[in-house]
Amino acid sequence: MSKTVTWRPKAGEIPQQPGVYRFRDATGRVLYVGKAKNLRARLSNYFAPLASLHERTRRMVLSAASVEWTVVGTEFEALQLEFTWIKEFDPPFNVQFRDDKSYPYLAITLGENVPRVLVTRNRNIKGARYFGPYTKVWAIRETVDLMLKAFPMRSCSDATYKRAEQTGRPCLLGDIGKCAAPCVSRVSKEEHKSIALDFASFMAGNDSKYVGDVSRKMKAAAAVQDYESAAKYRDQLGALETALSKNTVVLSEDVDADLFGIAHDELAAAVQQFTVRGGRIRGVRSWVVDKELDLDLGELVETVIQNAYDELDPPRLVVVPELPEDSAELETWLTALRIERGIGQGRVALRVAQRGELAALALTVGTNARNALVLYKTRRSGDFVARSQALADIQEALGMPDAPLRMECYDVSHLSGTNIVASMVVFEDGLPRKDQYRRFSIPESSDDTESIYQTLSRRLAYLDDPAAGMDANRPEGDSERKKFAYRPNLLIVDGGQPQVAAAQRALDDAGVTGITLCGIAKRLEEIWLPGSDYPVILPRNSDALFLIQRIRDEAHRFAITYQRQRRKRDVNSVLSEIPGLGPARVKELLRHFGSVSQLRAAEPAAIAEVKGVGPTIARTIFEKLRE
Repeated sequence: MSKTVTWRPKAGEIPQQPGVYRFRDATGRVLYVGKAKNLRARLSNYFAPLASLHERTRRMVLSAASVEWTVVGTEFEALQLEFTWIKEFDPPFNVQFRDDKSYPYLAITLGENVPRVLVTRNRNIKGARYFGPYTKVWAIRETVDLMLKAFPMRSCSDATYKRAEQTGRPCLLGDIGKCAAPCVSRVSKEEHKSIALDFASFMAGNDSKYVGDVSRKMKAAAAVQDYESAAKYRDQLGALETALSKNTVVLSEDVDADLFGIAHDELAAAVQQFTVRGGRIRGVRSWVVDKELDLDLGELVETVIQNAYDELDPPRLVVVPELPEDSAELETWLTALRIERGIGQGRVALRVAQRGELAALALTVGTNARNALVLYKTRRSGDFVARSQALADIQEALGMPDAPLRMECYDVSHLSGTNIVASMVVFEDGLPRKDQYRRFSIPESSDDTESIYQTLSRRLAYLDDPAAGMDANRPEGDSERKKFAYRPNLLIVDGGQPQVAAAQRALDDAGVTGITLCGIAKRLEEIWLPGSDYPVILPRNSDALFLIQRIRDEAHRFAITYQRQRRKRDVNSVLSEIPGLGPARVKELLRHFGSVSQLRAAEPAAIAEVKGVGPTIARTIFEKLRE
């Protein structure tokens, strides 16, 4: 492999000012857009020796045929230009957003002569005030239905409104008190617009003000024995309180903020956005990002913020899980958006919540993001068409004669070389077969490659004898033995070239042929075949890589769960041998220290602080755990 690409520009040709750069392929297509505080320093990273580059970056550089750049005056201008070009060119190596659905909003058309409230997905209504986005249309309609009792403004279509004007008869909503009926002049258009402005103000977070005003009006009307008006205010107050009860108060009433949670792995990221206005959650939005290049959390935050506020209006406070490197420039850009859209003059703050109610809500948002990522991966793996395509792609990429209808994956887990265990997980037709998972205890091993060799050797010993076979630790019934003897199409090991070589040695020593073997290296998500100098690179967002990653993660989960069980059992057995230390005290020790590692690291004085453990027993525990 050559050290770098032949079309690399000379270092002296690249300016050292801030700017934006574009990589293009031979046809002129833009492959990647990026920004830099120092163009020369940033671009030199791409033209380092190819072998030292991240695999995805190397693939992008090798796919490109040229690079061009534009110098700008400030880092903020670079941020703006990068965002514009990403939206314009949709480069394949930039983050790809999978949010193909438009979310519903509650809109109040304040720009019209007679404003209307409606539920819409159209963000381009001139002069409209938007609230949301919401995830469920029915939730917005329910909110509107409640709010019309307190703010009886028009919600009918233009055709219905014109027909009422011509006939002099209002629609049903006017008859039941959910519209002030400006169409038949029950109120003037100015009075109706005032109702619409109050509705918008209430939705924007000024809810406590209106509740207090209506309550005072009700009491004042009752004091002068105007019971008809008092009853009207009572009904209005009930509608307001019902609407408020559907939005839990999570923060102080003066808090307007957007909170973002991001959960990501090597292939994708799930984003969760909570919109808080007036201390209440007014909207929730979620979407999934495909990661083509290996981005850290800060870089993901920057891309997510740019995408989120392309259409939405930013609040004064944006809470993120991690501040990106260009947080100051992002704040300037968001502030400029507020001024440009006429929202306000105050500067937008980008921050990480550290403590208090805001941090608690941010934790909730992050939890929702993690759940969304799990749900996305589960649904994707459950798609029959996607699974079929993934199996076909794996067959083609690895040069297999048949699709890998049965795959087995192996992983090794240990704690500093002790309690070595291994796992075998089975996927058939792209789905896990948990009844055929196996666990292996490895008494002694020099390293992970030796552990892989031992595990595969033990598994392959039962491969060709359908009448024999047993679990790695104990005999099983006849049906279980047959499952263990099933012949896989593909063996996967967690690791790179060394682990694959050890697995191939196990196959050779067992005399087994006709089974494809590969390894997946976690950091770069690259696939290694036996005896190959270069890895197989599957597209970052492909279903094939997703399936291989999922089986690898399942093997890792299964192995580490077993390793933890072994570790806990071992320490329990050691402690139970100490005179005077029964099950209750062992449980109290583990509860007090939280983990076995913390207990092992504790000094005798700290152990003696545990309820029921005196200095003598504490010293015995300390010495026993260090044997």
